Amino acid sequence: MEQQRNEATERLLSRQGHPNLVYNEENGGVGVGDEGLVTVSNFTSILGLSTLTAACITFGFGCAIGYSSPTQSSIMEDLGLSVAEFSLFGSILSIGSLIGAAISGKITDLFGRKMTMWILNLFYIGGWLAIAFTKAPSLLNLGRLSLGFTNGISNYLASIYVAEITTKNVRGRFTIIVQLLTGWGASFMIVVGSFVHWRTLALLATIPGLLQLLLLFFIPESPQWLAKVGREKELEAALLYLRGDKADISHEATEIKDYVESLKSFSSEGILDIFQKQYVRPLLTVAGVLVLMNLGGINALAYYSGAIFVSAGVSSMVGLITVAATQTVIGILGATLIDKLGRRPLLLVSSAGLCFSSFLTGVSFFLKDFNWWDEGSPIVAFIGVLMYMGSYALGGVLPLLLLSELFPINVKGSAGSICNLMGNFTGWLVAYYFNFLIEWSSTGIFFIFSAFSFANFILTATMVPETKGRTVEEIRASITHSSD
Repeated sequence: MEQQRNEATERLLSRQGHPNLVYNEENGGVGVGDEGLVTVSNFTSILGLSTLTAACITFGFGCAIGYSSPTQSSIMEDLGLSVAEFSLFGSILSIGSLIGAAISGKITDLFGRKMTMWILNLFYIGGWLAIAFTKAPSLLNLGRLSLGFTNGISNYLASIYVAEITTKNVRGRFTIIVQLLTGWGASFMIVVGSFVHWRTLALLATIPGLLQLLLLFFIPESPQWLAKVGREKELEAALLYLRGDKADISHEATEIKDYVESLKSFSSEGILDIFQKQYVRPLLTVAGVLVLMNLGGINALAYYSGAIFVSAGVSSMVGLITVAATQTVIGILGATLIDKLGRRPLLLVSSAGLCFSSFLTGVSFFLKDFNWWDEGSPIVAFIGVLMYMGSYALGGVLPLLLLSELFPINVKGSAGSICNLMGNFTGWLVAYYFNFLIEWSSTGIFFIFSAFSFANFILTATMVPETKGRTVEEIRASITHSSD
């Protein structure tokens, strides 16, 4: 199939008056033979700028996640909140995410990827301003709810946008780099929040939203979305903008238009279309991985890692700063490996790491409860939490990358809404009940997290396909063919 596609591309380009042009698989595009080079490059400055714009979304996502960890005690003291009221503040981010997730796919399909970014910034910046200037818990929670709504859409939107503007050889790398910014945003909140007042921290968190507002003037819309709505001239202009002024984008443009047109011939865009036979397996797979990853406790450790360190007898300052450094190092490692090793191996390693580290953290609390190893149990807890956050940094983005790769654009919105909604609902359950469950049994809750992560490992090993090195159109065509 690949050889036929390359030969067809050469014939197409030859007919256009470029007899020396060949399809350059290593470079990810079309190139000239011996008399010069005109390529569809893997990286251009506009592609980098577009990726940076998407990264602003995910950095802001991380800021919202990491905000509650270093500010818990000061917010409770300044506003007189009880544990239950702060648990509501922490978990209401997930409630907002549920609302955003429910419409994430449809709103990005309706308005386009770029316009949706404009809309989300209103909720993002407004949410932080409400928190920064609040004098009552009600406005505090309203601001947090607004940020949650943004998060419910933005994490999905960033992955989809980057997957649709990049070539297949760097799609995984760029997507994981963008999602790495989620960890950096959380780390920024954790580190800076240890030194500044919680109101000042909220104002600082508006920076990625303000930066994105500026960058949005200079980036193109997703070529796939433009093809979907029939704006073919803008599609070609967007591809040329992304690949370079001298690039020949005819093959890529034709491939996108032909695939989108073929989808229109057998499917409408109703929400029930996602339940057709060819989409059931990928839907169950992606939704299952997202649900199990959230039930594995990521929201609990992201929101309350500082409190967890204190409960285990570890300095929260040392723990939080070390977590930030660990996430950065592991995230960069994952970005370098994803397009070499593939999605499935990294997701397996990540799930195994989450399982073992949760179990290790549970053991540390078990030792602490029975005073069996007072000197060593804080060290075990410290290692367990670091391993957990590092494991998540390695594979936490992969379910969303698979979501962007496994579903065609005619049902991607429906798939995104369903998977996002299920993931965010389970994330809310964990975030809200964690403070109560850790009082019930700090050992038991981490053993439960470990069990869910083990289930995720089994699901990944048996259901997740490998998508490395294949175009988005090839992946979806193979799924459709295998289900016939």
